[in-house]
Amino acid sequence: MRLLTLRLPKGTGNSKGTAAVRQDGDTLTEIDGFSDVGALLKDSNWESIARAANGATHPLEGADLEAVVPAPGKIICVGHNYRNHIKEMGREVPEHPTLFAKYAGSLIGPNDDLALPQESDAVDWEAELAVVIGKTGRRISEADAKDHIAGYSVLNDISMRDYQFRTVQWLQGKTWENSTPFGPALVTKDEFSAGPLMTSAVDGEIQQQTPTGDLVFTPEYLVSYISTIITLNPGDVIATGTPGGVGHAQDPKRYLQEGQVLVTTIEGLGQLANRAVKEA
Repeated sequence: MRLLTLRLPKGTGNSKGTAAVRQDGDTLTEIDGFSDVGALLKDSNWESIARAANGATHPLEGADLEAVVPAPGKIICVGHNYRNHIKEMGREVPEHPTLFAKYAGSLIGPNDDLALPQESDAVDWEAELAVVIGKTGRRISEADAKDHIAGYSVLNDISMRDYQFRTVQWLQGKTWENSTPFGPALVTKDEFSAGPLMTSAVDGEIQQQTPTGDLVFTPEYLVSYISTIITLNPGDVIATGTPGGVGHAQDPKRYLQEGQVLVTTIEGLGQLANRAVKEA
């Protein structure tokens, strides 16, 4: 099952302006009573509700999509989780996951413009597999972790490298507003598991291309590890790390320029296509 958050046309009577929808081929079916996928996941019966939904329908073609979970309670990101990226950045394979956070204000929809800040000249791409939590848990065992995963999506952890490396703490380079495309859909775990190819391309030129199964720490391990520290709740997002091919590691270094289109794809999950636009 594929679940998306649709921005509704004005005049539909929906005060929030968005709706959780189920994708049925080329048709999007509203899941009545839920303004977005994050709100849906907070209902313990979300899966059966989504499967039974028969609300208003909309064509997929031309749909204006919001970030699939627009306002996660937590966005926890993992650094150094693909060996080829660890090598290109000159680091050692970590013994434990390297964690940092993003805030919801950084998220944009799968086809939205990506804001290039006036303050940064080093905006880099980082294609990532995102895990979306579907069930509350604390100190979840690795064996039970899959029960807490609702599904998977595509995310690009856009990084302002000049700000990221000002200090040893990365947050200031990772959570700029309107910079992190996320979507287009949450694909439920019965239809996807880590393994298929993930690609990022800038103006059609492939930059990253690695199977999502090449993670140092698997989604299940990350759910278990992170939940040891903090309770994971429905709608929380774990960005599982990026593979080799980032612009910062190239010689000469390459960064996103105004007008370029960044396309991020994971086979079986979908595609993000975002034009880089200078922030006003």
